[in-house]
Amino acid sequence: MIEASIAQRRQLIFALLVTLGMAATVGGALGFEHIGGYIPCALCLLQRDPYYYGIPLGILAIATGVLKLPAWTTRTLLLVVGILMLTGAGIGVYHAGAEWHFWEGPSTCATTAQGISPSVGDLLGDLDAKHAPSCTDAALRILGLSFAGWNVIASLILAALALRGAAKA
Repeated sequence: MIEASIAQRRQLIFALLVTLGMAATVGGALGFEHIGGYIPCALCLLQRDPYYYGIPLGILAIATGVLKLPAWTTRTLLLVVGILMLTGAGIGVYHAGAEWHFWEGPSTCATTAQGISPSVGDLLGDLDAKHAPSCTDAALRILGLSFAGWNVIASLILAALALRGAAKA
């Protein structure tokens, strides 16, 4: 009984870490978009989907741990979150490879992201503040990595946390 309690506490800690990590990662991306003015390309938006699905599942995993539901429920939710993060890492690798021109990117990179103001008076200001999206050219590189490259790292770390939490203790 005590061993089960310790295992459930460990799962709860992993669920908290991975959920907070996912929220921070996608929050950072949204910050660069809405505060920094970087309009996401189609692949950037696609890379966010695993986070959008994973965060609610992470919250459910936290709830199952707090409510002391059977450990398999938390383990299953963490496993699904881990798979989502591995999927996100795969999309990030594809996107980063297209940015480095290792392979061809998508034929179209159109998004419905709102970036440029429809007002003519604000157009020149928006052109200076907003950066047009491109799936094959990195909008910004930090320490040599684009947003897609950093997403790969974040997704792999979060996948490792989720899968470690899903492993039987």
